[in-house]
Amino acid sequence: MTQAEATQAGPAPRALDRGLSPERYARGWHCLGLVDSFTDGKPHAVETFGTKLVVFQGVDGELGVLDGYCRHMGGDLTQGEVKGNEVACPFHDWRWGADGRCKQIPYARRVPLRARTQRYETAVRNGQLLIWHDPEGSPAQHDLLPPELPDVGTDVYTDWFWEVVPIDGSHCRELIDNVVDMAHFYYVHFAFPTSFRNVFEGTRATQFMESTGRPDKTEGYGDADMVLKSEATYYGPAYMINWLEVDYKGFITEVILINCHLPTGPNSFTLHYGITVKKPEGLDDKTAQYIAKKYAEMFGTGFLQDVHIWQNKAPVQNPLLCEEDGPVYQLRRWYEQFYVDQADIQPDMVARFEFEVDTTKANEFWHEEVAENLRKRQSQGADALEGAGH
Repeated sequence: MTQAEATQAGPAPRALDRGLSPERYARGWHCLGLVDSFTDGKPHAVETFGTKLVVFQGVDGELGVLDGYCRHMGGDLTQGEVKGNEVACPFHDWRWGADGRCKQIPYARRVPLRARTQRYETAVRNGQLLIWHDPEGSPAQHDLLPPELPDVGTDVYTDWFWEVVPIDGSHCRELIDNVVDMAHFYYVHFAFPTSFRNVFEGTRATQFMESTGRPDKTEGYGDADMVLKSEATYYGPAYMINWLEVDYKGFITEVILINCHLPTGPNSFTLHYGITVKKPEGLDDKTAQYIAKKYAEMFGTGFLQDVHIWQNKAPVQNPLLCEEDGPVYQLRRWYEQFYVDQADIQPDMVARFEFEVDTTKANEFWHEEVAENLRKRQSQGADALEGAGH
């Protein structure tokens, strides 16, 4: 082909760069679940960071999180027992404390000085147990913890509805990309985003969105009578708080959604999400819990819609974008700070960045599409009635 022919044929097809998953796991605070699920006096197994952890509570009330395998002969500590303030290995009864030290070997005169195992610093936020993870082994940075939510855990809010969903075949960055992805709310979750803005700064990434439900769909985030105001902030790489105000036919409900995840392998993670609802005035606790449950089911449906996409899509390191796709590359640059040594964090990873998507064109097209969908339904319904008449 001559140069003129090549020019006339147009640009070459864009190659899809699938890339490679990071070889390390993100530095930061990660949520293991509700505290209450670990306080029954038994050892609990949690799969994360390519290994297994053991979570236990001693008689002193302290929660310990250790690597799940005994440093003596590799016994599975999650299959052992909690004895006093230690977790005991089922293989030879070596007793490990929450500080990572072996406290006792019942059949030995003394404990070796080097008898230590990997421990994880813990913190409790909003009724959930968080641990600090850093491949460099740095001390936990408590100033990076997510905030305590006022009145959550009191009679002002309902109890948490908490769900855990294992995800295979996707790196957890697929979840993070949703922070900037305005258009997918329409096609995946059946919602009209009418306002969409992002702010990244330091270790926080926030999405501000207002949306309504689509009248041609009843799934996902609700129907056409629902107006949603959302502020969702990631505090570090793996813990998001989403404040939601839901207006349904004039009845306003304040909802808090926790969306967090644990990486389990290079291309797998465990999604955790929880819902609590501020109890509307005048409603009894049973009715408030019922409302919270319904919202948990609704947003759970939304997550499952995402999961279906993640499990069937290809990873893309070089996405081809239009302006309305939002700041995908800037978000990924922000996210990269958690996968490099702290000394290698660059200023552009943490600098303040703001971007607002102009939703005008998208909503013009989407409203036309919805109108056409409804016309087709009406036509099909009329045809069906006519056929039944014959």
